[in-house]
Amino acid sequence: MDALVAALGSKVITDPNRLPAYQHDRAYDPQVVPPRAVVVAESTDDVAATLRWANDNGAPVIVRGLGSSLSGGSSSHTPSIVLSLEKLTDITVDPAHGVAIAGAGAINADVKKAAAAHGLWYPPDPSSFEFCSIGGNVATNAGGLCCVKYGVTRDYVLGLTVVLADGEVLTLGGKNIKDVAGLPLLDLFIGSEGILGVVTDVTVRLLPQPLPPATLVAFFPSLESASSAVVGIKSRLVPSMAELMDRTAINAVEERLKMGLDCEAEAFLVVQVDSGTGADDEVKFIEEQCLANGATECFFTLDPDEGEMFITARREGIPAVERLGPLLLEDVGVPVPQLPRLMAGINEIAANREVTIAMVAHAGDGNTHPLLVLDPQDEAQQARAKVAYGEIMDLAISLGGTITGEHGVGRLKQPWLTGQVGPRAYELTRQIKQVFDPNGILNPGVIVASQ
Repeated sequence: MDALVAALGSKVITDPNRLPAYQHDRAYDPQVVPPRAVVVAESTDDVAATLRWANDNGAPVIVRGLGSSLSGGSSSHTPSIVLSLEKLTDITVDPAHGVAIAGAGAINADVKKAAAAHGLWYPPDPSSFEFCSIGGNVATNAGGLCCVKYGVTRDYVLGLTVVLADGEVLTLGGKNIKDVAGLPLLDLFIGSEGILGVVTDVTVRLLPQPLPPATLVAFFPSLESASSAVVGIKSRLVPSMAELMDRTAINAVEERLKMGLDCEAEAFLVVQVDSGTGADDEVKFIEEQCLANGATECFFTLDPDEGEMFITARREGIPAVERLGPLLLEDVGVPVPQLPRLMAGINEIAANREVTIAMVAHAGDGNTHPLLVLDPQDEAQQARAKVAYGEIMDLAISLGGTITGEHGVGRLKQPWLTGQVGPRAYELTRQIKQVFDPNGILNPGVIVASQ
């Protein structure tokens, strides 16, 4: 590694006391090991130099943004080089073109703030928007709370700077809203989880600020009834947000935030429409659907701060449940009409395997986050939870759904990918990986199994 240190100096971390901080992401994965070294890149040139060295030496490279991945996408399973993009944080807003150019390490919330300073808005908003990076969002094609109406990361990416496995720098797209020249290589890198190349900066499309939201909150006697209400709502309108939590998550959030949530309810649904003061008809329809499906309480507000309080409760769902124990976190998705069947099936799996499974969901687009709570002191319980983890993915596939809506396949879900896409599509994926990374150095074991 002398050549790497000579090229990048203090940007290369080899101190064994500092390496463990880079060995895992937010996913529970006991198999991680410390990397051999960490490169904290400060420019695209640093990334290129690292990959040239790694490619020449056959060294596996784990690409890391801010470590918020929930599928083991940036965890270190073998002695490797972790390539951290945390310092690539520059953000430039170009209001004339309606775009922002952000370094891969820029925090999603900071891009939003930079856009807002010009009266513009960057819509994709993962629950982790305050600490997840734009590069990571691109790597997993992240969604979020408002993607039911406004779409996911892919819908806003206009351009990328990508460093290929051999260190060559590739520029894709730019500031054009419409651009169909050649094959859509830009789209190929979005959601590729770092296995084809390393994204160092991103050009994203911005929108005008939305109208003030109207917010409706409802509590239900079951997850199935809340899900049925969402199916009814989506039959006639597209809300800007429709988020769901179950009783376990409600109680965990209430314990943390002390908001006065109904801890006896089995489900909590928060729905927003951004039609401003003209939202009366939409809110009335949403309320009708909630009451028709058994809602025990409905609450409506036009106060943006009051509405944001309930959105905050939903965003706190995963961190609050994490306090109950380590989590195996899924993000299976199904077509919205299948939500009630998915919820019922997950409840059945939880009962059969004797595992606590909390539920939070972007219910408006069918993307759910079952949270399997582990007991670190009970190996038998952990074994049952791992079986349940696979059964949930099998259930989603059987309902015409997906093993991941926004968190990515990573390493944890890789064994189930063929079951969803089929052997031929999986083999084509492996072949595409081979074209871009013939030596297999980039994020080995992510999406496709290591050779």
